[in-house]
Amino acid sequence: MCETLGTATLGLSMALAAPVAFALADIIETPARPTELAPQSLLNDATRAGDRVVSVGERGHIIYSDDQGQTWVQAEVPVAVTLTSVDFGTEQHGWVVGHSGVVLHSEDGGENWALQLDGLQAAELVIASKEDQIAELEARIEQAPEDEKGDLEWALDDLFFALENTQADMDIGPVNPFLDVWFEDENHGFVVGAYGMILRTQDGGQTWEDWGPRLDNPTNFHYNSITQVAGGALVLVGEAGQIHVSVDGGDTWDKRESPYDGSLFGVTGTGQVNEVLAFGLRGNTLLSTDLGRTWTMVPNEGGATLNNAAVADDGRITLVGNGGAVLMSANGGESFRPYFRTDREGVMGVVPLSGTSLLLVGEGGVTITDARGRNLN
Repeated sequence: MCETLGTATLGLSMALAAPVAFALADIIETPARPTELAPQSLLNDATRAGDRVVSVGERGHIIYSDDQGQTWVQAEVPVAVTLTSVDFGTEQHGWVVGHSGVVLHSEDGGENWALQLDGLQAAELVIASKEDQIAELEARIEQAPEDEKGDLEWALDDLFFALENTQADMDIGPVNPFLDVWFEDENHGFVVGAYGMILRTQDGGQTWEDWGPRLDNPTNFHYNSITQVAGGALVLVGEAGQIHVSVDGGDTWDKRESPYDGSLFGVTGTGQVNEVLAFGLRGNTLLSTDLGRTWTMVPNEGGATLNNAAVADDGRITLVGNGGAVLMSANGGESFRPYFRTDREGVMGVVPLSGTSLLLVGEGGVTITDARGRNLN
């Protein structure tokens, strides 16, 4: 299982990448087509931009609503790739990421979007970064004592292997997806994705840096989700139980031990300082009250894979996932009451609305529900 339904065929797409490389380039250069069906099509994420709700999904669809999800307008989008995540650093400045390594930016609250980065440009950044790492490590090996050279040479071989893989990706085309995006304001943010990709910008996306070497992930496991929790810490989770925490705005990262070694597809705070809730494959849910130094496994009767989360103003935490799963906690994530929607369609994102209502997005597009995930419209 992958982080979104839209990326579930990632492995297959890699296998078929060479014959369809031309198609990948086409959809990066082709604007999303206007359609009245966008609010009813697959949507992978949703968030707030002030009072506005913005949602993203397949075929480059980005839609926005100014009336709590009752009506929607389709935004102008320059690409037709599947979009996986959206975040706003301010009410006006937002970013969207997706397949083929695209990064989109809006400076008008999500009405119009421009392409800031694609997968080929991202690969060029990673290649340059790895070449720098190789040069530095070769210099270290020359100066190192004989009893240390063996380990350093193994590390150098790993770097050459990673470089060759990235160069091979350049020959295939922009195939690797970004899976999540987080921005603190209009300038400072991260995008994360497949094979350990993590890029940082400090100028609103005008320039990007490969931040991968700053994290302990030598096997290049996928990064699926990044967020900021109460207290200001950043938390990043991914494949193989990857959990990384930064307490200095992302300058440095510490890897945390995870009690679960499967894929974690999402992470959220609980509203309390330094509390973290991570979740993913088969409904595995982890709660930490100390920024991931210790964890408690949270019971989950449903067992459905969980994709996303939201915390309401009143403290209610909602987790959503495959098979129509909607889980609600009123005790800070210590336990959840599961509900499975009758349509059983996968739910990919959730936004709390006024009162106790929820806006859900997923396989069936947009749905307005009560706090348990039962339809209101």
